[in-house]
Amino acid sequence: MAGKRLVTILLALAFLGSAFTDSASAARLKDITNIQGVRDNQLIGYGLVVGLLKTGDDQKILFTIQSLASMLSRMGVKINAGELRPRNVAAVVVTANLPPFSTVGSRLDVQVASIGNAKSLVGGTLLMTPLKGADGRVYAMAQGQIITGGYSFGGESGTGVTKNHPTVGSIPNGSIIEREVRYAINDRADIILTLMRQDFTTAVNMAETINDYLEGPYAMARDGGSVKLRVPGEYQSRVVTLIAKIEGLEVETDRRAKVVLNERTGTVVMGSDVRLSTIAISHGSLKIKINNQYNVSQPGPFSSGGKTTVTPSSDISAVEEKSRMAVVKGAVTIGDVVMSLNSIGVSPRDLINILQALKAAGALEAEMEVI
Repeated sequence: MAGKRLVTILLALAFLGSAFTDSASAARLKDITNIQGVRDNQLIGYGLVVGLLKTGDDQKILFTIQSLASMLSRMGVKINAGELRPRNVAAVVVTANLPPFSTVGSRLDVQVASIGNAKSLVGGTLLMTPLKGADGRVYAMAQGQIITGGYSFGGESGTGVTKNHPTVGSIPNGSIIEREVRYAINDRADIILTLMRQDFTTAVNMAETINDYLEGPYAMARDGGSVKLRVPGEYQSRVVTLIAKIEGLEVETDRRAKVVLNERTGTVVMGSDVRLSTIAISHGSLKIKINNQYNVSQPGPFSSGGKTTVTPSSDISAVEEKSRMAVVKGAVTIGDVVMSLNSIGVSPRDLINILQALKAAGALEAEMEVI
């Protein structure tokens, strides 16, 4: 039954793929490429979370005590670090992504994670934390109330209940950008468009589409992963306008044939370009049935030393289905592949094993990925 459902789903996908071939094989340039040099920048910082309900770091975490003492010292509070015994403070690492073209004063979401032995960050507040880039410069300042997706509660006896990860949280709009990353994009003489999925055919199609739109040989595929676009004279110092005009162009895309197998769930997903060479397949299975029964043996009347005994009785039978040799002709579409394999009565689990054997035999003309 499961095999029939799988075949029905795959045949439906094959029908939809053949019915909408033109729209499915074309994509907007902005959906399949990135502009080289325009990217996010990762930020990181070290800070303190306060206001916890006895769920913070204990005295074993010395860097939390030292950080708290150092912060209080900068605020004019003179105290010996050895005298601090807080349980409502936790040391954390704060991370964020700085998007391209972000301006000073804009806000970013930040993620907070404990690095000590705090049990929970629920109800905590992150104190002002500088966030630095890979160059060591401060690009944002983070502070605010932490939102966690879990909780942890415990009693004096040591028992408790925990859900999800209470030592990890986030602060929406919790940081303010203090420094910008400059992108002098309008000053560029050329642009490198990088494909998210490398493919030589797609790269050539993209260059031809751009040249047709600009009416000149401005774009050239450098390799299977990038296209170099020379900025036309009319768009000098107006590169942003050029990108806005070409990013909506429809590009004919191509891809490698691929089969994805999930052995844990028995899921098989095949692309519409998967093909099979003509090959013979033998498919059969062995079924073993074991039926256990228990017999009770009792001693005769007035016997001495006799005991009641339970004796098992097993009935084992083995049935092997007749193996069939079937010839699967070269298939062109995913529908043909599924119908050919279904003709010999395979289940989803058997389909995975057969596809792996076909790949090993060189008859499956597709890339295989097991997840």
